[in-house]
Amino acid sequence: MPKHIVRLLLVMVVAAVLAYAAKQFFTAASFYQFGHYRGDSVAEIASDKPKFGTPKACEKCHAEKSAQWAKGVHNQMDKGKIVKCEVCHGPSSSRDVKGLFDNVATGKEHPNGLKMAIPADSVKLCTLCHEKMPGRPAEQRQVDVASHAGAQQCTSCHNAHSPRDFGAATAVSRKGDASKGKAIAADCAGCHGEAGIGKGLPGPNLAGQKEGYLAGALKAYKKGGGRSSDMMAGIVESMSDADMENLAAYYASLSCQSARDGDKRAIAAGKALADKCSTCHGGAGISAQAAWPNLAGQASDHLQAALKAYKDGSRKNGMMEKAAKELSDKDGASLAAYYANANCK
Repeated sequence: MPKHIVRLLLVMVVAAVLAYAAKQFFTAASFYQFGHYRGDSVAEIASDKPKFGTPKACEKCHAEKSAQWAKGVHNQMDKGKIVKCEVCHGPSSSRDVKGLFDNVATGKEHPNGLKMAIPADSVKLCTLCHEKMPGRPAEQRQVDVASHAGAQQCTSCHNAHSPRDFGAATAVSRKGDASKGKAIAADCAGCHGEAGIGKGLPGPNLAGQKEGYLAGALKAYKKGGGRSSDMMAGIVESMSDADMENLAAYYASLSCQSARDGDKRAIAAGKALADKCSTCHGGAGISAQAAWPNLAGQASDHLQAALKAYKDGSRKNGMMEKAAKELSDKDGASLAAYYANANCK
């Protein structure tokens, strides 16, 4: 064999030996133990534990929400029901950092100019504990998600920090300016009346209505939040959130006037049916919650039309759709008569 061939083969063998030796030297012993990475890294990452500050760490900056939680159903130590802030919002501080594993968005010390995570999908989160299923403790409130409220977010009805308190989560975030809202209301008089009382007009009475509810309804027309009306969508299209809040504040400041219409003979039957609505709308049609409307004094025709819209799906709200489908047209008329003749003050 020619000498140059022998030398070439020798170089190739030496290169192969060096490459193998380098691979052995630079490759961690646990490589590929659990797949294409170092097996030991699993233990290293696991030891990089989150640091939980406990609710005490949140109380200083979030006193109101901490107080709601402390008195609510999620803080009942005697019943073993403890859902702390960080269960939903994540660790309030960083991890015990090792190497380059500083991978928590809140920074080493919350808030450090940043914010904690705020769950966007409350249905997915709440049903981890509250979706109805066999074997789950009876003491733990269970709901059939599809029939309870459909795809509607839990926080549209329940206060996330005290779930048995209704409506607080969806109340208007800030009070509007009624004086500014009065100027905007001129465009609404054709359907709702000059003083928010639409006698014989196509729109509902707005005078004395809940400010939070009105602001939320206007925003729903603009943003496709379960309300559909070409006329209303066109009116709110050019409005800012501040405009809508001001308009809501104006109507909420006015004195209401009951419609006093509907079949008077149906009032008694409607009153019996109204017990099912009292949790949200109050026993006499006056809601105790800022985000839910008063029904007392509304025109009977408007109330019946709203129930039919929920029933046929043209108006979206999981809870109301379920409630409306359980009512016959006769029941709807009786209920409407009762609220139309109720005192709105």
